[in-house]
Amino acid sequence: MVRVRVLGRIEADVAGQSVDLGSSLQRAVMARLVCAQGQVVSTDRFIEDLWKGQPPPRALGALQVYVSNLRRVLEPGRAPRTAARVLVSAPPGYRLDLDAEVVDAWRFPKLVDVAAAALAEGQPAKALETADEALRLWTGRPYAEFADEEWAVPEVVHLEELRTVAVEYRAEAGLALGRHAEVIPELERHVKAHPLRENAVRLLALAYYRAGRQGDALAALRRTRELLADELGVDPGPPLRALEADILAQAPSLHVPPPTQTPTPAPAPPRPRRRR
Repeated sequence: MVRVRVLGRIEADVAGQSVDLGSSLQRAVMARLVCAQGQVVSTDRFIEDLWKGQPPPRALGALQVYVSNLRRVLEPGRAPRTAARVLVSAPPGYRLDLDAEVVDAWRFPKLVDVAAAALAEGQPAKALETADEALRLWTGRPYAEFADEEWAVPEVVHLEELRTVAVEYRAEAGLALGRHAEVIPELERHVKAHPLRENAVRLLALAYYRAGRQGDALAALRRTRELLADELGVDPGPPLRALEADILAQAPSLHVPPPTQTPTPAPAPPRPRRRR
């Protein structure tokens, strides 16, 4: 079985053993295929992306060598002159024929969707377990050395945004399970990294309140109000305003709800369209 990881350093395992994906351009071929989500990448698109619009005279031949080398690495037992089953030829180019479960960047969004559905269905324990599983896939910035390439940027941005959503789903589930003290440290780090994410601030303020830290909860909301005004010239949205009013009133609704009343999570961001 082949497994591919791009949520950090680009790596692959074959039959449980790590394999060498070769030179930088050869690894870029692999990364570009993963980025295409199993769709065909044309040879013209490969040449444009790998050499940034300035291909060498024999770029197509070089690309074919990289593909051939990757095929030997990914299918070491394949008999000569038999069709490849992982990195397959598909006119007008190539694609990866792998299940989403064995490619971390393909599996991660599916796990986030499962966590969201579990929250919406009042199953916070399942949501927490699934969000943890999703976040454990990450070891660094997606696509590593290629993260700033034009062809990779939309996917990197999408995955990083989806990761922030997964962190918030995990916190939402933890709060629903009464684990407010446990979620505070991660939420503090999360809000520090994403100070304009109102949902993150909402979760942190709620966690503070449930931990008996009403002053910290109100301070977090006040800082966000000031930051939104300074940075964007806007007021907090209705969820933050309602939470502030509820905290000041010490509303009973702020206590841990039964699982069937767990708030519906914010939707995950849509996946951007990619060039083929």
